[in-house]
This record gives sequence, C-alpha cells and structure tokens, in this order.
Amino acid sequence: MKRDYYEVLNVDRNASFDEIKKAYRQLALKYHPDRNKSPEAEEKFKEISEAYAVLSDPEKRRAYDLYGHAGIDSRYTQEDIFRDVDFESIFRDFGFGDSIFDMFFGRGRRRADYTKGEDIQYNLEITLREAAFGAEKEIVVPRSAKCTECNGTGAASQSSLIKCKTCKGAGQVQNMRISGNTQFIQILTCPDCHGTGVFIKERCRKCRGTGITVLETKIKVNIPKGVDDGYSLVIRGKGEQSERGGPPGDLYLVINIKRDPVFERLGDDIICEIPIPFTTAVLGGTVLAPTLDNKKIELNIPPRTQTGTVFRIKSKGMPRFKAEGFGDELVKVTIKIPEKIDRDAEELLFKLREKGL
Repeated sequence: MKRDYYEVLNVDRNASFDEIKKAYRQLALKYHPDRNKSPEAEEKFKEISEAYAVLSDPEKRRAYDLYGHAGIDSRYTQEDIFRDVDFESIFRDFGFGDSIFDMFFGRGRRRADYTKGEDIQYNLEITLREAAFGAEKEIVVPRSAKCTECNGTGAASQSSLIKCKTCKGAGQVQNMRISGNTQFIQILTCPDCHGTGVFIKERCRKCRGTGITVLETKIKVNIPKGVDDGYSLVIRGKGEQSERGGPPGDLYLVINIKRDPVFERLGDDIICEIPIPFTTAVLGGTVLAPTLDNKKIELNIPPRTQTGTVFRIKSKGMPRFKAEGFGDELVKVTIKIPEKIDRDAEELLFKLREKGL
C-alpha cells in the first residue's frame, strides 16, 4: 500500500505550495541517488518525488484530497504523474544533471516528449588533422524555430487567441462514470481544440498560424580528438522545433573525413609513403618522415633496405577516441629512381651491373 503523500513529505494537509516545495527540497537532497548510495535511496527518492509531483499540482492535489490514491491512479499513468512538473530547477540548484524522466523512465521520454520536434542530420566534412587534434567548427543549419513575429502562438495578436469553451483552455476534457461505489474518470484530448486550449481568430502572416518559421541557424560544434569517419555527434535541442509546444528535436552531426594527400588512416594508425634514394636504400642513412602535426621526424634506414619496407614510429598516429594514448605512424619506403644521371654515375652503375649488383 502506498503511504499518504502528506506523510511522505512530512507536511500538514493544509501546507502551502512553498512549504511543500521546501520539504521536498530537503528530502531530495538527502535521498537523491547521486548523493545517497544506500540500496533503498532510489525507491525513497521516487516516493518523495511522486508525492511532490501530486501535491505541487493543484488539480492533482484536489483529486488526491477528494479520493486519495484512487483519485490519482484512476486518472494518471506513472508518467503522467511526473509530466509537466518542474523538477529541473530544483536539481540545478543541487548541481544534479538528470531529470526525473531520465532516471525513472529512460532517456528520450521526458515530459511533453510526445510532441518533440523532428531530428535533423547534418553531414560535416573535416580534415584528417582536424579529426586528430579536434576543432571548433561553426555550421549553418536550416531548422524550424519559434516564430519571432507571434512568439510561437500562431496568432496575429494576443487578442486573436480565443480560449476554447469546451475545455476552458485546459486542452483536456473529463469523462466521469460511476459504477457502484467506484468512480472512474477518463482524461481525453479536447475534440474541439485538439489539445491546444485555444482557437486562432486571425493567423500570423509570417508563419501562417503554425508558430514555426525556418531560420538559418549558426551553431558552434566541438569536434573531439580521434573521431573517426562516419561517427555521429548528437547535439541536444538543436533539431526542428515542435509545432505543439514540446521540446525541439536533436541535431545529428555525421562526420565525413576528407581524403588526406599524405596519410591514410588505418584505425588509430596512419600510414604514409616516402621515396628514398637508391644509395640510401643500399648503404643506409637517415630520411625525414612527415607527421600529422606538420613536423618532420628522422627515420633511420638500415643498409640494404628493400622497396616496400614499412617502418613503425610509435605514438605518432591518431589519438585514441575517448581513451588514453595514440596509435602509430607507419612509413612505407619506396626506392626513388633518378630521372637523369651524369656520365660518371652511369659508368659506376654499369660496373655494378657487371658485378651482378
């Protein structure tokens, strides 16, 4: 059996909203799972949050005072109880990031989620070096947003908004049925205003009554180090605006890495190809190999190195995405044949060929 909501929050039945909120704040600080790691803390936190969700809402509190838990359970689902209750302002004061919906019902099912705007996909092309070292990019995304002319109401003026007579602006109507000693109350979307609570007498000319316009929106995004081709970054709340007053959708930023003229990526490793002189391949020596940070690094070539030999330079590859360390740089050497040689060099080569070299 559920405990009495007033008892859960330890407040009087005539307590004011401020007294209820104060009591909840104190208990939430005590039992929030981020602070209290005891096994029963989450259930206790859910109990006090449910009590606050009901008692802080005048309509729900009135139904509870009249019919007790039956007046709530017969009218609201668990998600409806928590819907449209401002927990976030309390959590921000505490420094907690999660919402009630995130903790109890999973991410993506927040209040008014049934009216969430559409998500947007944007393909962003970056260089291999930007993928390696990270970058801040500014993109321009065409997305729907609240109409600035009517402030999202869809009406030409405030006087053009007429409250629905059927639901009296609530957007919902109640159907009551009594069976024996039990009273059933069904909450339905108003059939006349379709849940908006208002009618628009004269529509906004800019958005034609939708409350939404399309804007070219500049958005700054941070590209994390080590990101790979095809990776999708999610930017919350930067998608399409909802036409029903709910939260906006999300922006999915798909990373496309341009082909690099020097390096090819192999997971966390990179590979490049450099030509070396014939004499260096035969006698050995040092050459300069390029690196991602636009510097050069000395590479020792042992005597009698064959063309196609691959050398590994430790920790000069891509940074590991969301992890410590770096991949390696692989350097493939090819023997460079000179296009022109003088007579002395040519005579030396003929002598080498006579010796079978």
